Amino acid sequence: MIGEVAAALNRSDLDIARAPVTPEALAQLLRRVADGTISGKIAKDVFDAMWSGEATGVNAADDIIDRRGLRQISDAGAIEKIVDDAIAANPAIVAEYRAGKEKAFNALVGKVMAASKGKANPAQVNAILKRKL
Repeated sequence: MIGEVAAALNRSDLDIARAPVTPEALAQLLRRVADGTISGKIAKDVFDAMWSGEATGVNAADDIIDRRGLRQISDAGAIEKIVDDAIAANPAIVAEYRAGKEKAFNALVGKVMAASKGKANPAQVNAILKRKL
């Protein structure tokens, strides 16, 4: 997130003291990544929304996460269903992976993440995919 803050400050030609996102609000956003509520990728989108003023205050991150329905999917059963669907829909990629092409695994992860609209917990997706393949 440090890079995101620095980039936003540069784009807006502001110094840190005039940033529209307070340190407390940024800390809350970081807590949501740490506790698994959202992924790092989604955190960048939430930060952009906070920067643009979509929500303000210490709870701005939570407000945006709830309003946009961005909570990460951590239910193993739900992720397993998405993984099963991705495996069934992409037999060529599965065959490539089983033939030793490691990059095919990343393609399957991408399919799962796309199907979940980026909400599936990436660590769980990787673990479930590896187990199933």
